[in-house]
Amino acid sequence: MNIGQAARASGMTAKMIRHYEQIGLLAAPPRTEAGYRLYSAADVHTLRFIRHARDLGFPLAQIGELVGLWRDRERPSRQVKALAQAHIDALEAKARELLAMKASLEHLVHCCHGDDRPDCPILDTLAAPEAVR
Repeated sequence: MNIGQAARASGMTAKMIRHYEQIGLLAAPPRTEAGYRLYSAADVHTLRFIRHARDLGFPLAQIGELVGLWRDRERPSRQVKALAQAHIDALEAKARELLAMKASLEHLVHCCHGDDRPDCPILDTLAAPEAVR
């Protein structure tokens, strides 16, 4: 199938498929004499795998590792589990950061009168020489 068909079948754009080829997540497919890429069902399966991993928020470097582990039928599952657990840990840290930002912003919004006066603690805090915490 051509790149458009592979894109539709995998739920990706042609641009993303070319990007994944460029960075080595997907092997470069054979080409026709006219230079068009030809994708197999196995390529589409790999693209779907990559899309699902992206949907779970895995960074590209870890997706590369996951693809390698997926292809290696001799690998122990503990390697996959460790990679997934590391991603969970990173997501939890990010969630804590987001909740802290939300709490800070909620406090600032609560302190702002939101009326016709120009005084605004939100802008004052953002303009402060010390970082917002």
